[in-house]
Amino acid sequence: MSDLKSAKSALISVFSKEGLEPVVKKLNELGITIYSTGGTEKFITNLGINVVPVEDITSHPSILGGRVKTLHPKVFGGILNRSENEQDKAELEQYEIPQIDIVIVDLYPFEKTVASNASEEEIIEKIDIGGISLIRAAAKNYKDVICVPSVDNYAEFLEIITEGKGQTSLNDRKRFAAKAFNVSSHYDTAIFNYLNNEEQSYKESFNGGLELRYGENPHQKGHFYGDFSAMFDKLHGKELSYNNLLDVDAAVNLMNEFQNEAPTFAILKHNNACGLAQRETLLQAYKDALAGDPVSAFGGILIANKEIDKATAEEIHELFCEVVIAPGYSEEALEVLKGKKNRVLLVQKETELPQKQVRTCLNGILVQDKDSKTDTTEDLTYATNNKPSQQELNDLLFASKICKHTKSNTIVLVKNNQLLASGTGQTSRVDALRQSIEKANSFEFDLNGAVLASDAFFPFPDCVEIADKAGITAVIQPGGSIKDQLSIDYCNDNNLAMVMTGTRHFKH
Repeated sequence: MSDLKSAKSALISVFSKEGLEPVVKKLNELGITIYSTGGTEKFITNLGINVVPVEDITSHPSILGGRVKTLHPKVFGGILNRSENEQDKAELEQYEIPQIDIVIVDLYPFEKTVASNASEEEIIEKIDIGGISLIRAAAKNYKDVICVPSVDNYAEFLEIITEGKGQTSLNDRKRFAAKAFNVSSHYDTAIFNYLNNEEQSYKESFNGGLELRYGENPHQKGHFYGDFSAMFDKLHGKELSYNNLLDVDAAVNLMNEFQNEAPTFAILKHNNACGLAQRETLLQAYKDALAGDPVSAFGGILIANKEIDKATAEEIHELFCEVVIAPGYSEEALEVLKGKKNRVLLVQKETELPQKQVRTCLNGILVQDKDSKTDTTEDLTYATNNKPSQQELNDLLFASKICKHTKSNTIVLVKNNQLLASGTGQTSRVDALRQSIEKANSFEFDLNGAVLASDAFFPFPDCVEIADKAGITAVIQPGGSIKDQLSIDYCNDNNLAMVMTGTRHFKH
């Protein structure tokens, strides 16, 4: 038996009419009877095309302000009946139910309504009931019915019925059924997340996954699910890779700490800052960020909190880097930076960053609140007799921001609003400190008067002793060790200043 089905009737009930006209005209040209409701019915009538109101099938008008239009056995019987089931055929005839072969739906825009800051009443009214029911019914019965579940599918459906002259294949009907359940599950997830305040369930749904060249390594497949264009305008360069996206994410979250502050520039490699500085001009901020580790900067991700000008662009152009991110670029800067065809140039838009973090774990996922705590002066407890100077205090808070976005265990060294070095991802805090000191010395930084930030407490006084001997004069750490007093005593005996935040910033 052929899996081709010739359509004789279609039910159309849509929110978006964009792209619908050629579909309706083609259905009419093919002699397919069209049933419709409300605004869609008026739209089709205005095209001069015959349409049968759903009320003529149900013998009931649209009621409750349009909340109930298609919810009727004569509509759903026409969709859900099985063509090869004799009992179904008999009941269609007995109850005068018309066969419906095509269902075209576009749901009320629930997510857009939520995003528009509409009232709760308006949002609730945009929870589609009839449309979602039509989608599920038609998709369930894909052996006999083709379901077109969204405005995004109008064009492809038009191609199918044009080429098939009104016929659809089982493969096409099944493909569209999958699209339909994707639409319905995404829609229900959005509604659940809007309403949910207490259910311990995690649901997310993303449409339009982007296939990447590969994952973290060439033998791994990779996809990105999200709305990249909502966050960035891509002005130039090659397609972003899996690793690029991870670095871009790290860069954006780090620079978010310095929004609306003086010109700040950061360079990241493997999700960690290898250079960061804040200066009076963006050009100087870039130069001092690069000085933090010009070796690691090769092939890195660059991000600025101000528009990039020509002078800064000319300096950047001398460095091989994968991605540059900024809130804007002057025309002259763009001309310079576009000089390397593969360099990705992104304009970051003002968008709210997610407040949840998700990662796979074992046979499930871990979900946590984002670390949105930024240490401020008000959070500090002055643990030592020696108090930090105003410059040291500024540097301590500056270092704490960087530390929060660096892989644990980490130690960050800062002086005069410049990252001198960091020890990242070490199994020992002592190793992290020694790594940072060695790195700062290798680039000939003077550590005398520098400050140190630690993402977690010191269980022993060894770290402050090593820091003191390197010339570091002030320390910021969360505190909380049962042996905090040992580190405090060493600082008091050697004129170091130590402040405690009370907040740990592990980043695994």
